[in-house]
Amino acid sequence: MGLRTFSYGGGVQSNAVLVLQAQGKLPDGGFDHFLFSNVGDDSEHPETLRYVREVAQPFAKAHGIDLRTVFRRRRDGSTETLYGRLTKPGSRSLPIPVRMGDTGAPGTRSCTADFKIRVIGKWLKEHGASADDPATVGIGISLDEIHRANARRVEPYERIVYPLLDLKLRRTDCLRIIADAGLPRPPRSACFFCPMHRPGTWLDMRREEPELFERAARIEDLLNERREELGKDHVFFTRFGKPLRDVVPEGVETLPFGDDPGDGSCDSGHCFT
Repeated sequence: MGLRTFSYGGGVQSNAVLVLQAQGKLPDGGFDHFLFSNVGDDSEHPETLRYVREVAQPFAKAHGIDLRTVFRRRRDGSTETLYGRLTKPGSRSLPIPVRMGDTGAPGTRSCTADFKIRVIGKWLKEHGASADDPATVGIGISLDEIHRANARRVEPYERIVYPLLDLKLRRTDCLRIIADAGLPRPPRSACFFCPMHRPGTWLDMRREEPELFERAARIEDLLNERREELGKDHVFFTRFGKPLRDVVPEGVETLPFGDDPGDGSCDSGHCFT
C-alpha cells in the first residue's frame, strides 16, 4: 500500500484520528506514521505543545503509534521557526496572512506551505515517496468543514485522504471520541499570533493569557514599524483595520461584532486541526 502518514496538527480533529487509530477504526488500516510539523516552540500556541507532549505522545506510545515531530531545517541543519523568520533583524518577510489595512482581507501567505507542507513533504521523500510511488497523507478535516477539503494543489509525491470525511464525523463527534477515550479536550491548534484567529479567540487570549496576547501585539507592532520605514501601509492581525490592542481592549467581556473571521480559515487542513 506504500507509505501511509497523517498530518497531525495537535488539535481536536487530529487527536480524534489518533484515538481512532488506536481503536483500529480508521479506513484502510489507518496510518503508519503521524507527523507533527512543529513550526517552532516560540511560534506554536504553548497549550498545543503541552497537549502534544503531555497527552498525545504518551497516548501514542502506549498504543504503539508512531507520532513524531518534524521541523523546518536550514541547509546547515539548524532549525528555522516561523517566529524567527518574522522577527529576524532586517527581514521584510511577511509569511503569515496579515490583514491589509485598506480592505481587511488577508495578504499572501507562505507559512503553511513552508513550515507544514514542505516539511512533511521532505520527510516523505526521504522515506521513499515519489511520483511513481506516492505516499498517502491523511488530513484531519471533519464533515462540518468539508469546504476546506481539496483546497490546495496536491504534490506529485502524495495522495491526500480525509479519514474523518470518510467516516462522516463532525467536530462534535471528534470531541466525543476524545472524551470517551479518557483524554482531556485539546486546544485549537495554530500559532499564537495567527491572523486567522477568530475575534473570540483573541478575546479569550487577552483575558486568560494576557502575556501571550501582548507577545502577539508586539509582533504586530514590529511588522508595522518595518513597514513605516519602507513607506508602506500598516497591516493588522484582525480584519478591522486597527491594532490588536484596540480591537480587543483590556478588560472587555464581549466584543461588539460577530465571531466570524471574515473569510473562512486556513484551507489546507494542516493548521486548525
